[in-house]
Amino acid sequence: MRNADRWVASKFVLRNDTLATSPDVTELAVGSRLVAGLVAKNYEQGIREYARGRLLDVGCGKAPLYGFYRRFVDRTLTVDWPRSRHGNTYVDCACDLNHPLPFADGQFDTIVMSDVLEHVAEPLTLCSETSRILRPGGSLLLNVPFLYWLHERPHDYYRYTEYGLRHLLQAGGLHIVVMKAIGGSPEVLADLIAKHLAVAPLVGKAMAVAVQHAALCFVRVGIGRRASERSSALFPLGYFVVARK
Repeated sequence: MRNADRWVASKFVLRNDTLATSPDVTELAVGSRLVAGLVAKNYEQGIREYARGRLLDVGCGKAPLYGFYRRFVDRTLTVDWPRSRHGNTYVDCACDLNHPLPFADGQFDTIVMSDVLEHVAEPLTLCSETSRILRPGGSLLLNVPFLYWLHERPHDYYRYTEYGLRHLLQAGGLHIVVMKAIGGSPEVLADLIAKHLAVAPLVGKAMAVAVQHAALCFVRVGIGRRASERSSALFPLGYFVVARK
């Protein structure tokens, strides 16, 4: 990865060998801490199990997962849009992700695509390219939002259902081994409330933090956990997926 020796944590940090959300509000908005924490938990599990060999971080931005996945892989390459709003400090290859990627067939063992697919206008092209550059047996790890606000406008094109993701990835030449809903109704409601509170003056940010903390405490106990699990089929915040070549 370009400038790997200068890499600094951004959205995610390591705490006691666990992937966690950053306390820095310039890197992670107050109203997005709940969903970011859930995403981090899924990537921690997925990276431990599937990341290996040569890894490509697609739409890498500030490479927020690099601090965790680097120990599991042999080499990391990164690709992102030219003039990404997250900067190109760590980008090895700047290109349009709507077009064929400038890599040879079967070049990577692992591909990470975190919060990227919703920002790609031609997602089937990217999924097909992902399949092409993965080695047989290689893994794609990705997450996408579903019941979530518009972000990085105007380049926020899609929200995918479980069925849309399955169709898209299979059409691209991949088979799904993990399809996991991220959160359910309690998390969706807390995320929505927190994002509105976070922009309120004076005590808004503190209230946003409190709402998200309360929701996390709720879904860790019996009734809350059941409410989240049972509603996740219809009301997920998003999805975490592992697909293989």
